Amino acid sequence: MTVNGWQRFWGHLRTITRHRHQVIANCCRAGILWQGLRHDLSKYGLTEFREGVRFYNGRHSPTEDERRQCGYSLAWMHHKGRNRHHWEYWTDFNMDEHRYKAVEMPRRFLAEMICDRLAASRIYLGDQYTDASPLEYLMHGKMHQYMHPATYEALVRFLTQLRDEGEEAMFRGLRDYVREKA
Repeated sequence: MTVNGWQRFWGHLRTITRHRHQVIANCCRAGILWQGLRHDLSKYGLTEFREGVRFYNGRHSPTEDERRQCGYSLAWMHHKGRNRHHWEYWTDFNMDEHRYKAVEMPRRFLAEMICDRLAASRIYLGDQYTDASPLEYLMHGKMHQYMHPATYEALVRFLTQLRDEGEEAMFRGLRDYVREKA
């Protein structure tokens, strides 16, 4: 079935709004409601929304197809530069090593990233989602090569807790983690 322009428009709008609402609910459970309310607002702006509609198919993130066609994703580059819940936002030029390097994410943004990953897994996997899905996705990729080691370690710890103990335990741990002093 070919998806026409209006179907792509409404499908993309529905998908990002459902995702955002799930993140808001997750952030509330994690004790960071204000971040949840501001989550992913840049997706509704022209740069990200236009590309999202253009590459929408309903099965995966439109940025994947944008990368395949263009060699990069303008929407993703815009998004990661404005949303602190993405580990890619937390890279900077290291003066000693003369290269870009990841820095450790503040706890509240790492918590939002976990809420985001949980919601994205639920949206894209639908009925096939399990509490192991977000960890499986992380382990399938190569993000650990680029992410700050402490950020990656905390991410793995919470996603493993989700898999092994369930959402309630993971959110309880996440609330405590956000409240702790680093």
